[in-house]
Amino acid sequence: MMRQVILAGAAAIGLAAAPVFAADEAWVMKIAKGGMAEVELGKLAAEKASSDAVKKFGQRMVDDHSKANDELKALAQSKKITLPTEIGPEEKALRDRLVKLSGPAFDQAYMKAMLNDHLKDVGEFRTESRRGKDPDVKAWAAKTLPTLEEHLKMARDANGAVGTSGTKK
Repeated sequence: MMRQVILAGAAAIGLAAAPVFAADEAWVMKIAKGGMAEVELGKLAAEKASSDAVKKFGQRMVDDHSKANDELKALAQSKKITLPTEIGPEEKALRDRLVKLSGPAFDQAYMKAMLNDHLKDVGEFRTESRRGKDPDVKAWAAKTLPTLEEHLKMARDANGAVGTSGTKK
């Protein structure tokens, strides 16, 4: 009887903790897709952009997000989270739209997307770093946040250089 009570208590504790971790796991999965997209779109910008500022920004996205993706992959492995292997449908649609553009039109569309994306990312990382339940995920979000804040400043500066307002569609 005592064994059944202990097992039932352990099961209840496990069930109570699962939804909290599920929120952090869902965040990690979303961030992994976004990080892969930043690298893919950054490579596209480094190749296709007509503005040096946009080319440099794109290369910086490749460098910084590749590093962050590697860190996230190690964190996910330690948490037994299987990360996605490709970008999500929203990111694919953006990539497909950008591939068709060239010159200043590409620069403006890419930088507008990067500004809006980094505005959203900074908010999401700030929230996770404050409210996340898994201490390792929370710490990684806090550690990564300053780089994303720097990207946001860079995106604002590059947006000004290519003449976009940075407002949402």
